[in-house]
Amino acid sequence: MRLRHSLAAVCGALALTATLASPAHAATGDFHYRFVGISGEPQTGTLEDPASGECLTIPEAADPSASEPAFAPHNDTDEKAIVFTGPDCSGDTWILRPHGRPATDRLKLRSVVFFRP
Repeated sequence: MRLRHSLAAVCGALALTATLASPAHAATGDFHYRFVGISGEPQTGTLEDPASGECLTIPEAADPSASEPAFAPHNDTDEKAIVFTGPDCSGDTWILRPHGRPATDRLKLRSVVFFRP
């Protein structure tokens, strides 16, 4: 039973890697997020037509020791987005649909990768 679960996990990881290793192109649309600025006030950031298939660390939330994570992402691109709680596409993940609704302030992120469904 464990062998089947391990094999399924490996196959899933290989499928995701193959998807992410495809030739680079850009997702069409904007990816919005909120972050706490230097003044301590929430601000909005945007990734316009972000690169597809590569990890993008949110610049305002890149350093866990110096900044809070970004929050409330809104994927208004034509591709799915996987948001990560850590920089460099590490940590826990959440998938956002293309042209979906904005997520709540509780969804924290430090990096994101876009891919075609």
